[in-house]
Amino acid sequence: MRTMILAAGRGERMRPLTDVCPKPLLPAGGMPLIGWHLRRLAGAGFREVVINHAWLGEQIERTLGDGSSWGLSIRYSPESQALETAGGIAQALPMLGDDPFLVINGDIWCDWDPARARSIGQQLTALDWLAWCVLVDNPEHHPAGDFVLDGGRLDGGLPDAARRADADTPRLTFSGIGIYHPRLFRSVARGSRAPLAPLLRQAAAQGLAGAERHDGRWTDVGTPQRLARLDAQLTNPDAPSRASDRP
Repeated sequence: MRTMILAAGRGERMRPLTDVCPKPLLPAGGMPLIGWHLRRLAGAGFREVVINHAWLGEQIERTLGDGSSWGLSIRYSPESQALETAGGIAQALPMLGDDPFLVINGDIWCDWDPARARSIGQQLTALDWLAWCVLVDNPEHHPAGDFVLDGGRLDGGLPDAARRADADTPRLTFSGIGIYHPRLFRSVARGSRAPLAPLLRQAAAQGLAGAERHDGRWTDVGTPQRLARLDAQLTNPDAPSRASDRP
């Protein structure tokens, strides 16, 4: 199974840190954020990784090289301007093959085991589904969540008005980790900008998307404050974490 790490974002909320360093290369716990993904992938037996980039992408290629120092083979999908999530994946499809593949946001930290992706990919093929998303509890900065987990299926959830009338419909946050079949992106023209959420909601509405809830550690490194908090946790893992550090 092949993997793609999304690393093309500008990281506006991380400025001024990202003025001179691409967000996935920002250090946490003595390692670039993207390095934690690479280490986990190599430890889980993955070998082929595709990384897209746009802002300061040459730094990413120069730092990670061909991936051999990680025990991986890295190929790059450069974008002249960031194509958003679905657009970036569609652009890289020729390098990802015809089977389901794992995609991870480069600006998160998570202890989800990527080895699970192989069995999930087999399940997608057997069920002829298009997507499987890893969901987490809603963090303080995103209390409304994104999707509903309904017995192993992904549900786009109720519209806002209906959701207010039905408080028993809990929503969870998309972690930035998913397994996708290439067919999910067949409507996205290569080189075009396209978000991922509408494709996932469409697949969910068609009954072609699954999901699972991850109860472990997850951080969306969206601000310098969250990066500093994660760095402190990884540097001193025995220190108790605050509730706000969890999703």
